[in-house]
Amino acid sequence: MPGKTASGTGGMKIFQANRSPLWKSPPIDALFSLHFPMKNSSSPVPFLLLLVSCALPCLAAEKTALPGGDAEWLKSKGTLIFHETFEREETGTGLKDIGNGWESATADRVPQIKQADLDGGIMKVASATKEAKHAAHIHHDAGFADGGVLVRYRFPELKPDQALQLGFVDRELKDVHAGHLCYGRLDPMSGKVMLMDHKTGGMNLAIQKRLKEYTDKKEPRPADLDALIKSKQIVLPWTGDTEWHDLVLVTEGDELRLSIDGKPVASHRSEGYAHPMKRWFSFLIPGTVWVEDVKIFKVK
Repeated sequence: MPGKTASGTGGMKIFQANRSPLWKSPPIDALFSLHFPMKNSSSPVPFLLLLVSCALPCLAAEKTALPGGDAEWLKSKGTLIFHETFEREETGTGLKDIGNGWESATADRVPQIKQADLDGGIMKVASATKEAKHAAHIHHDAGFADGGVLVRYRFPELKPDQALQLGFVDRELKDVHAGHLCYGRLDPMSGKVMLMDHKTGGMNLAIQKRLKEYTDKKEPRPADLDALIKSKQIVLPWTGDTEWHDLVLVTEGDELRLSIDGKPVASHRSEGYAHPMKRWFSFLIPGTVWVEDVKIFKVK
């Protein structure tokens, strides 16, 4: 079995803005009281203009990641509410047999197939997607409005069905299919990363009903419905590999953010991300993924 070693990030698009100020402004009246003379002019120019011109490069520099990024945000602002290292053996192939509060929602569909093998501190997921007619769905209680997860993961191989989808669910939400709220998805074979607001997007029952009307008629969606669906997700290029990586997925207000190895990969704003209760953290894995550490943090 490969060792638990750190690795690089691969090709990732980085654009998350730093939300902290770079400097503290002096009182506004002090700015206007300072001047410097312009050449060939007897009229002084407010120092504020000079300050603004000098500050513009700094403001542009704000679009770099915070030291530690969202992992540090969770650790400094949040409370650790769950930590898993998988240092045990599973007890079977049933709903609760992973242990420590995890549930495999698709396990009972194919009780004869082991979809989660705990081996040397690693949860090795191999989905029986064809037999169960559903990707392996493994979840744990969470419980926050703002917060997120730190997950150490690895694709043991790259093949057509490989993907890692992880996010948040509220099964008490009855107007959304299965309570699916929002997810991030890594798809190494198509070279894409996605962030998805399911609550007000494709899993919303009212929207699904409207979509079905056009699907049943084999007609294209109207422009407004198509634009709505597209606005509920973001898709960006991303390069996957078979190394170990540290992934962070957080919700803060109406924003969902995903970073890997401390570097921002994707960020998206949509109203569904602000749902006040993410009751479950959930994995949806159609192929094979290894996970060796999971931490869930509550910020609010």
